[in-house]
Amino acid sequence: MNIENIEAFVYINHYGSFNKAAEVLYISQPTVTARIQSLERELDCKVFDRLGKQIHLTDKGRQFLPYAQQILQVYQSGRHQIQSKGQIPGELRIGSTVSVSNYLMPHLLLHLKRRFPHILIKLTTSSTDALIEKLKAKEIDLAFIRKVVNPAIQAFPFCEDPISLYVYKSHPLAGKGRASIQEIREETLVFFECGSLDWMRLHRVFESMEQPPGIVYQVDNLETAKKLVLKQAGICFLPALSVQEEVEAGALIRVDIAETEGISLRTSLISLNGENAEFIETLLELATGGSKLDRLLV
Repeated sequence: MNIENIEAFVYINHYGSFNKAAEVLYISQPTVTARIQSLERELDCKVFDRLGKQIHLTDKGRQFLPYAQQILQVYQSGRHQIQSKGQIPGELRIGSTVSVSNYLMPHLLLHLKRRFPHILIKLTTSSTDALIEKLKAKEIDLAFIRKVVNPAIQAFPFCEDPISLYVYKSHPLAGKGRASIQEIREETLVFFECGSLDWMRLHRVFESMEQPPGIVYQVDNLETAKKLVLKQAGICFLPALSVQEEVEAGALIRVDIAETEGISLRTSLISLNGENAEFIETLLELATGGSKLDRLLV
């Protein structure tokens, strides 16, 4: 099966257009059409339905899509591994969301520098959407973000940061260690809002209650949220990495809430397909099983 036919199929599905896929692949629209026709002959079925200017996957095309995406990613990764093995660039440009930049990146940068002592590392902190655009424009080489679905980008699960309720040390719940969601209805709640799906899960828990807790402070900065709790202005759901030092010092206490267990911030490591294999391999070694990453943060 021709890899170029699979590539055309994946890109057309992503962009929803033969013309746009041709533009991105730097080939003509008739060439893209010919590649899809060839793929359909190989599969002995149609993969797209055309309704006017709109294009939709057929049932067979939808079944084949995940396999095509996997084939394309494995091929591109293997090609890059062969071509670039041993060729370490002199500069590595990393992008990161704010929370990763503040709490995880210092440890990761030191680890990378020990592994690749001769490279210059540049860090850019921005939102997930902005970092994806910078990666596609080749303004950065790697990024740590929340989530991405794009055929040109390879994504690797890197870490999960559990979100839990934290209270100041003199708070009545501090000595209990566990509470129900109903017990915090009368509490002053500080709510950190970053707009991700992970935080929306907390909103859904609150919305399911007859009497949701009162959110008195809603902030978009983790440090601000944490300091409000330290100043005893309220209690707050926070990711574990952001409060690691305060928990170790006893200034903040985690209170387990059964209804919110399992909610966490998920971070992925991304790169353009087939690129930066050695850097990715080094970083993923830390994420494997979580144990190495935990030791790094100590």
